[in-house]
Amino acid sequence: MSSRKLRLTILLCLLTTLATGASYAEDRCDFAEDTVRLGAVAPLSAPGSVTGGIGMQWGFEQAIADINADCGIQIDGANHRLDIVIADSEGVSEYGQAVVERLILQDRVQGIVGFYHSAVGLATMAMAQRYRIPTIYAHPRNDNISAAGYVEFEGKPPRRSQGVDYVFRISPPSSIVGKTVTDWLVSLGVADVVIILENTDYGHPAAAAERAHLEQAGVHVEQLEIELGTEDFVPILSRIQARPEPPDAIRLLVSGETAYNLTQQMVELGLAPTADTICVTNHLAFQSTQYWNNVPDGNFCAFDRVGTVPSLYTDLAAKLDQRYQEDFGDTLVSFAMEAYDSVWLMADAMQRAGSYADADAVVAALELADIELSQGRYYFEYGSHNPDLPADAPAYMWHQWPVPVVTVMQYFAAGQSSLDAAVVWPAIYQTHGASYFEPDN
Repeated sequence: MSSRKLRLTILLCLLTTLATGASYAEDRCDFAEDTVRLGAVAPLSAPGSVTGGIGMQWGFEQAIADINADCGIQIDGANHRLDIVIADSEGVSEYGQAVVERLILQDRVQGIVGFYHSAVGLATMAMAQRYRIPTIYAHPRNDNISAAGYVEFEGKPPRRSQGVDYVFRISPPSSIVGKTVTDWLVSLGVADVVIILENTDYGHPAAAAERAHLEQAGVHVEQLEIELGTEDFVPILSRIQARPEPPDAIRLLVSGETAYNLTQQMVELGLAPTADTICVTNHLAFQSTQYWNNVPDGNFCAFDRVGTVPSLYTDLAAKLDQRYQEDFGDTLVSFAMEAYDSVWLMADAMQRAGSYADADAVVAALELADIELSQGRYYFEYGSHNPDLPADAPAYMWHQWPVPVVTVMQYFAAGQSSLDAAVVWPAIYQTHGASYFEPDN
């Protein structure tokens, strides 16, 4: 099914669900005339990750339906319906800036949630500050989303010296994800790793973080760079084939559907996974139906998984997973959970602030968030409520959810559901009693 047809099918399902839920809520909630409006940003067109955008759109809509079914946002005894305007960033910085400006100036949103690509996140942070719009970045991983200054994104944290900080982040920084993956590789005794990265504001810092962790452990690292949207990777993969000895692991820091193509071509060329070389692809591999459709030969590849693992789902996550499987025929993905939770976090903060129009009050309420949602209990350790980061605390901990779950998973049977794939690292989450399944080829 094409991405356009898939989007239309999902939209029809969502409209039916929302209409049913809205009718029920109207009968019992007695909504006030004033509606609270949020903006949401996601990549719904190429060159952005359309898969990611569709999952986030689903998460936004599910959250809106659930919140309104619970009578919306209660302020001063009145029930305010929550509405959302979803804008397509296309995964491009300039488009992201344009749609954020439209959401603020034309749609008059009171808060913004979402975002998938780090480049779009970095390009829009200063706008959130300039227009004083509380903003929750749900998926971007660049460390500077929760560490850099508003205008010059050069890592000048924390931002407390610049007044009220309107930017929050619930996705893990690249440094956290990278350390999980590299700790796993080091535990397996690798000595030589090739990192293939995309030429973006996600790829470069993510590769730098992982390379630093690996080299600190004495691992030799080679980096190869690709452009998003590339379809033929044989020229760059041939450079790995030409090495006198195969690497111990190939790590892909490539987002979106491009990662599927790269992984399949890598497998077809016999580079990885093999008895000599570990394959570590990107988190989209967790979408097992799409993964096997695009990477039919990708058994024994490992991948990073952001978000709680199915065996640790909360009741809410389990219910969302059931809905997601009904709509997509696949297991719930982290970016849908992140989108869902970001809407709830914003609504909860507005309700506790007693206002949806007082941006500073909403920020203060977000800093004091303490709410259990699909990915766990959300809180922000450092902000104006607790402004003194210890000297040894990473700069990205400012307005950052400090405990996102990051794991390494691995398929060990062709066509396997991600629900049955093994969690191999960290050991505390291990599900199959093994830290790695060696290919049988």
